[in-house]
Amino acid sequence: MKEFKLRVFRYDPEKDERQHYDTFTVEYREGMTVLEALLWVFERKDPSLAFRYSCREAICGSCAMYISGRYALACKTQVKDALEGDTVTVSPLPHMRVIKDLVVDQTKFWENYARVKPWLINDNPPPERERLQSPEDRAKYNMEIDCILCGSCYASCPSAANNEEYLGPHALVWASRFFHDTRDTAKRERLEIVASEYGVFRCHTIFNCVEACPKHINPTEAIQKLKKAAMAYKMGLLK
Repeated sequence: MKEFKLRVFRYDPEKDERQHYDTFTVEYREGMTVLEALLWVFERKDPSLAFRYSCREAICGSCAMYISGRYALACKTQVKDALEGDTVTVSPLPHMRVIKDLVVDQTKFWENYARVKPWLINDNPPPERERLQSPEDRAKYNMEIDCILCGSCYASCPSAANNEEYLGPHALVWASRFFHDTRDTAKRERLEIVASEYGVFRCHTIFNCVEACPKHINPTEAIQKLKKAAMAYKMGLLK
């Protein structure tokens, strides 16, 4: 394969009356990623093309997009794996306002993340050195800690699409991460947050988030663990 077509979503609300797709013919090289293809277009065809990226190593989550019918990181996705015939189609994450082209407004995404207080809370006097934790206790949130906050799960979630006040799978994954951290002393405070009107019970276990996650996290599992703890808390059974 010497070349392929890159079909890219375009929309500039300051100029365009409607959303549309532009198709570019891109020179292919072995191992090319979708992000590299976008950069090729930006550098050689259209410098007005807008998209986010940073680390290029599937760590920062900036380049999450909807690529040929699935949620993916552009820096990790090989062109050859995203081809539909001779074309790769790239769209922005859905359910969020498009700022320009592939860049979406993630304001509510980050606001909801902040609502779960995604940091360690410990009211005890600080120790002389670090707060120690056993490997067994650390393993309790091995899954959640891999979340890179790319937004794929949030974009795929119908509950989040229908009501932006719903915390969303990304925020609840991080709530689970700190709830299960044995060094954290804010268990009840965290359960009050996740058991609120727009918390865990808005999740309808549709599993879109599981399929969408590029890091193979199971947000639904994390949410179910929080649901169980929240029910115990509401019933006065939490120790």
